[in-house]
Amino acid sequence: MMNVLGFESSCDETGVALVALEAGHPPRLLGDALHSQVDMHQAYGGVVPELASRDHIRRVLPLARQVLAQAGSTLADVDVVAYTRGPGLAGALLVGAGVAVALGAALGKPTLGVHHLEGHLLSPFLAEDAPEFPFVALLVSGGHTQLMQVEGVGRYALLGETIDDAAGEAFDKSAKLMGLGYPGGPALARLAQQGNPAAFALPRPLLHSGDLDFSFAGLKTAVLTAHRKLGPAPGPAVLADLAASTQAAIVDVLVAKTLRALKQSGLRRLVVAGGVGANLRLREALTAGAARLGARVHYPPLHLCTDNGAMIALAAALRLQAGLADLRRDGAFDVRPRWPLAEAQGADA
Repeated sequence: MMNVLGFESSCDETGVALVALEAGHPPRLLGDALHSQVDMHQAYGGVVPELASRDHIRRVLPLARQVLAQAGSTLADVDVVAYTRGPGLAGALLVGAGVAVALGAALGKPTLGVHHLEGHLLSPFLAEDAPEFPFVALLVSGGHTQLMQVEGVGRYALLGETIDDAAGEAFDKSAKLMGLGYPGGPALARLAQQGNPAAFALPRPLLHSGDLDFSFAGLKTAVLTAHRKLGPAPGPAVLADLAASTQAAIVDVLVAKTLRALKQSGLRRLVVAGGVGANLRLREALTAGAARLGARVHYPPLHLCTDNGAMIALAAALRLQAGLADLRRDGAFDVRPRWPLAEAQGADA
């Protein structure tokens, strides 16, 4: 058996997890701990990179101790130390990478840099209803909206992606325009539960483009225009209607493009990952739409939709299992704040 300790520090969550890899068995999550910086960044209306980096420094070692205690393990039980190499905030990435590589050097154990999006992509393999290859994947997070065809670990083909704002940005920016605070996406989704999704005629950008690309910047502008027309103090009911209409527009586009990807690929298995994958309306619509096509949808557990250490440890474990891990033992490392997933195919780039 091999134990992989994973560190995630790409943005505003510090995550640490321990995953066990045993021949002939799926990876098992032994321990998992996460600290969110939401409360700290709330006063600024968004993530402050320098503050994020400093908070990662404070949190990462206590979280590692918590994970080992939860797993009933010690540092001596760790065989590989994995970390998020990119993409993400440079300073934040350096914290996790530096700690992971220093720990690996101290223990005399190899390290592995993991692609953040590959972690999200493979996170449903920690669910009870784990998928099987091949599948279509919808990656929807704060900074990324992509459709991928996944043939196996390290074998990813891009089918479509956003040409401007990601779906998560559309949620967050629209919420900010409505004065809902930070983080905006969850706040907008909660308010939308009380509203009428057909109350405002908002655009569905690129819905009928014929391709699998996305665009949400125009929707954000339409939300701004609609909000301004409501005056300086819109009532809670009409604001809930605007939130519900905004969510419906985003979800409609995501669902239509994803179902089109399933049809074009001929695959009947869909994986949804990333923070927006926790949105209940999106889950309901995708599950229903996929069922009409005779397809199944797989999601990570809700608590693993946001950034976390478990997905990093898991991605490293699956790469090790597939013989694609380029383990390092020399104490050297780098981070890649901008790192296309296509460059992480096969052996670690």
